[in-house]
Amino acid sequence: MPKVGFVSLGCPKNLVDSEVMMGTLARAGYEITPRPDEADVLVVNTCSFIAPAQQESVQSILEMAEYKKFGRAQRLIVAGCLVERYRSQILEQIPEVDAVIGTGEVEKILAACEGGLRADTDSTHDGGPSYLYHDLTPRLLATPRHSAYIKINEGCDHPCSFCVIPQLRGKFRSRRFESVIREAENLAAAGVREISLIGQDTTYYGEDLGLRDGLPALLARLAEVEDLHWIRFLYCYPNRITDKLLDTIAAYPRLAKYLDIPLQHASRSVLARMKRGSNAGAFLKLLEKIRRKIPGVSIRTSFIVGFPGETEQDFGELCDFVRAAEFDWMGVFSYSDEDAAKSFALENKVGAATIERRRNKLMAIQKKICARKLRAKVGQRFTAMLEGPSKDTDLIWEARLEGMAPDIDGKICITDFVGVNDAAQLPAPGTLATVEITGAKDYDLIARAVELAAPPVPAAIAQPPAADLFPILAQPS
Repeated sequence: MPKVGFVSLGCPKNLVDSEVMMGTLARAGYEITPRPDEADVLVVNTCSFIAPAQQESVQSILEMAEYKKFGRAQRLIVAGCLVERYRSQILEQIPEVDAVIGTGEVEKILAACEGGLRADTDSTHDGGPSYLYHDLTPRLLATPRHSAYIKINEGCDHPCSFCVIPQLRGKFRSRRFESVIREAENLAAAGVREISLIGQDTTYYGEDLGLRDGLPALLARLAEVEDLHWIRFLYCYPNRITDKLLDTIAAYPRLAKYLDIPLQHASRSVLARMKRGSNAGAFLKLLEKIRRKIPGVSIRTSFIVGFPGETEQDFGELCDFVRAAEFDWMGVFSYSDEDAAKSFALENKVGAATIERRRNKLMAIQKKICARKLRAKVGQRFTAMLEGPSKDTDLIWEARLEGMAPDIDGKICITDFVGVNDAAQLPAPGTLATVEITGAKDYDLIARAVELAAPPVPAAIAQPPAADLFPILAQPS
């Protein structure tokens, strides 16, 4: 059968789309290959959120085009967000591309691979992307087998002036409640032990379906799936974090005590221009309530520096806020002036050198906070999920605390398994263990595993993680 190679760029939401496309092709008999030089068909699933992501996407397309020119590949397909913005330009400027598939056309991947979707076919969709996968949609996981993402909604209706997601992903739409539950149960039965719910705004889940407190209800139901160890959700909109949501997280042991709340800024004036609203004082009150209701919670956020009109005073307010908030994890993005975003028309643009200086300063403030918080854990014992051997050396295993989300936060480096003298006795990835923290470095911890905290997961999960089978599949950034 034909072989297909994938390059998947961007966020976990894009990764799920790649998994759906791979699953669709695998069910049709295609073989997924990790070697682009062996592929008959190459698929590049692109990101187009900001300029650097667009550049990476174009570079990946051009690299895969070389395999079509000089290798075995017969077809090159470009999918994802870049198609939603530059469909005609891709077809005009990269003649090696045989077909393009937007974010709302994922189900057309088989037709594209078989030549039924020509490059000159106008396959645009009226009214924006509307596709939603469901529990019966085939997926081939590209994450380690014990951890998986579930996309619970797609699109966005928020008016954030810096963001082009509504144009790339369409209007907000939720998956059916029972479909999400069935997918989680199926993944758990297959050996997945950690589920991360994702969407543009997971806290809005179900409102378009008439569900009141949709996300808390979904979390409570997922917490009943016994084979799952941890369930987390990403990307909270701050003004939609309700008491019901916080009380639900606190009530169920399987729900990770972890919140990812992209606040974007802390200055009232900058947030107003971003069409976000709120201010540092309101955010601090929200954080205090979260920590009061969920003892031990880990909180991650992200900010944009260099937004048009951001003054030194605005940036100073942001720095003061970060010092006061003491986040466990934080990301800082340099503002990208996208011509499709409403902020493109704003005046008083900030220079690139100033943006870089501000980003570095803010990250330096947070690095000190992270270092202090991690050092405070030395000598204590925690429950951690074992990830498997480090990619750098088999002498070190990696693990994560409940407050560390996959791919984006720090990790634990395990240097010793107490009582284990033979590699054959090592537990399977996805197993929970009690670890004793022995050191801290940068954003990571060093520990030794003192005992298993839960029975090992089924032996099948001890196979190499799926990500190792697809080395050309780029991991989420």
